[in-house]
Formats: sequence, C-alpha cells, structure tokens
Amino acid sequence: MTDAATTIDNAVKTNDVVLFMKGTKQFPQCGFSGQVVQILDYVGADYQDVNVLEDMDIREGIKEYSNWPTIPQLYIKGEFVGGCDIIREMFQAGELQQMMTDKGIAVKNAESA
Repeated sequence: MTDAATTIDNAVKTNDVVLFMKGTKQFPQCGFSGQVVQILDYVGADYQDVNVLEDMDIREGIKEYSNWPTIPQLYIKGEFVGGCDIIREMFQAGELQQMMTDKGIAVKNAESA
C-alpha cells in the first residue's frame, strides 16, 4: 500500500464519520464540499475532515480507494456512502440521519429539513 493509501485507509477505519473534501469544514473550497459540510453540521454529527487539496496523492488515491471519481466523499463506520448528490438526497429523505442513528452515531436533528 502506498503512503496515501495507508493514510486514507487509516482515516476511514479510525473515524466513525470522515469526509474527504476540498478545503476544511471551517473553510470549504468548493460548493459541493460546502453542501456536505452544511448537511453534517445540521444533523450534528461529529466528523473528521480530510483536505484533499493539501496532498495530491490523497486527492487521487481516494478516488481509487472508493472507485468513485469525484470529491467530496463521505464514509460512515468504514463504509463509503457517496458524494454530494447522494448525501443531499439521503439527507432530504431522512435516510442519512437514520443510517447514522442505526450505526450508533449521535445526531441532533434526526428529521430532515
């Protein structure tokens, strides 16, 4: 495994919720990443952010890791959930909050907006 693959694998396996994104949760660097941050902040889930802009190997490596071509990418309990569109749809349907609750992750807003 490359250093980037090891770093990605470690982040996915050691954090209940991890978001690979452009920028940080305090300062998203793209609209899609920003939308997912807003959703996660709204549901109140504690999550780790990984800024793919800081390391080109991680930026490319996460696409291989998930076999998913775009960023952001959300993982919950080691499972790849999806990118911005999927997360938004799941959130609006209440499925994201339910998935987190089912996996033992505390959320403050269990209902969708």
